[in-house]
Amino acid sequence: MEWVKRLNESMDYLEEHLTEEIDYEQLGRIACCSAYHFQRMFTYMAGIPLAEYIRRRRMSLAAVDLQGGKEKIIDIAQKYGYQSPTAFNRAFQAFHGAAPSAVRDEGVPVKSFSPIVFSIAVKGASEVNYRIETKDSFRIVGVSAPLYGEIEANFAIVPKMWQEAVEKGTLNQLAGMMDQQPMGILGVSICDDEEQWKYMIAASSTKESGEFEEYTVPASTWAVFPGTGTNQSVQELERRIVTEWLPSSGYEYANAPDIEVYLNPDPKDAKYEVWIPVTKKKD
Repeated sequence: MEWVKRLNESMDYLEEHLTEEIDYEQLGRIACCSAYHFQRMFTYMAGIPLAEYIRRRRMSLAAVDLQGGKEKIIDIAQKYGYQSPTAFNRAFQAFHGAAPSAVRDEGVPVKSFSPIVFSIAVKGASEVNYRIETKDSFRIVGVSAPLYGEIEANFAIVPKMWQEAVEKGTLNQLAGMMDQQPMGILGVSICDDEEQWKYMIAASSTKESGEFEEYTVPASTWAVFPGTGTNQSVQELERRIVTEWLPSSGYEYANAPDIEVYLNPDPKDAKYEVWIPVTKKKD
């Protein structure tokens, strides 16, 4: 399948550049998506964040280099992106359970983390409900925070934003500004490769923005997936979208924000929709 072929080609690129700074945008281009969407796909499919996978691969190769016994430890550290020997020693020992100097000796156990190869796996049949909706651009108003290029660095940012929005009464203010579709409190990940990534808690509105920030969501085609439950259920739905629906859907990611629409934002029993921007795969 072309989709899996492109993912494996991106892994080939990564392997060829493990001793350099990895270009996440290039990984996305090979897989025909943004750097953000590539990291999301990778995390859900591989079970670990992309940055952690890269660290494990580098530590695995560093052990092989050390066992060869020819290169200096400081040179191996720099080879895999560590300017400080102390940082390299700490990372190496955390992964292998032994100091780099100890690995020079025979008989010291180390870990091997092999390259990932993606393939299609057949699982038990379970339905995923969705609809396709083409929508003109629409304006949203709300609050935002910048995001990092490595998505796992953002895991603490977004929950903190929601907590502050509740405590400050921001959600109630935004709820009062909603006057156009999609009707709900929105969590919007604006993460294309052309501008600074950011996350917005917002409402779709034509009203004066006042103290709030404005953003125009571009016209796009969306795959819309309904769900209910907790924050964990949102993440599980997103995982199923990427690992089960997307590979066989005939669609691929488009260059537009991801949106979570909270129709009922109760954290213990939410009713929500996940909006994924998509485009038809080219023949």
